[in-house]
Amino acid sequence: MKIQVHGDNISVTSALQEYVDKKIGRLTRYFEGVADKQIHVTMAVEGTYHRVEMTVHVHGVIFRAEEKSQDMYASIDLVTDKLEEQVHRYKEKLNRRFRARGLRTQIRQRGFAQDALDAEEDLRVVRVKRFPIKPMDVEEAIMQMDLLGHDFFVFTNAETEEVNVVYRRKRGDYGLIEPQG
Repeated sequence: MKIQVHGDNISVTSALQEYVDKKIGRLTRYFEGVADKQIHVTMAVEGTYHRVEMTVHVHGVIFRAEEKSQDMYASIDLVTDKLEEQVHRYKEKLNRRFRARGLRTQIRQRGFAQDALDAEEDLRVVRVKRFPIKPMDVEEAIMQMDLLGHDFFVFTNAETEEVNVVYRRKRGDYGLIEPQG
C-alpha cells in the first residue's frame, strides 16, 4: 500500500505521520489482499481551521473525504470516520448486488474483504435522462450549467473531443472531470 502524506502551509511531523498511519490501518482491513491501493493525504491550515483531505484508490474505485476542525488530529479522526463509512456503504452495495445474483465470491475479486453485512436498501434507477451532447468549451459548459441551475453538467469538450463533466464545488468555484488514459 502506498501512503502519501503532504502538507499545505504546514510541515508534516513524524507524530502526524504516525497518527495518519494508525488511522489508515482501520481502513486497510476492508482491502485484504489488494496490492494496488494508494492513499493520498493532504493536510492544510486555513486560518484557524485544520483541513485534512484523504483520497483512497483501490481497483479503479476512488473514495474521497475532506474535513476541517480546530485541531489537526480531530480533522484526521473525522475524515477517516467519513472514509470508513463510505467504504462500508460501498461494500454493502456490492454484497447486495452479488448476493442477488448469487456471486458472493466476486466481492473478493473486486478487492474487498468479506464481512457479514445485512442491509435492506434497494439499488434501482428511478429516472433516465437522455439529451444530445454538443461540443463546447469549458466556459460555455459552466455557463450552461448555471443557466440550468444544476450542480454538474456533462458535455463534449470541443478541444479534446472527449466527454467531460463540470461541477460546482462547495466553496462556489468549479471543477472539471476529464477521462484518464
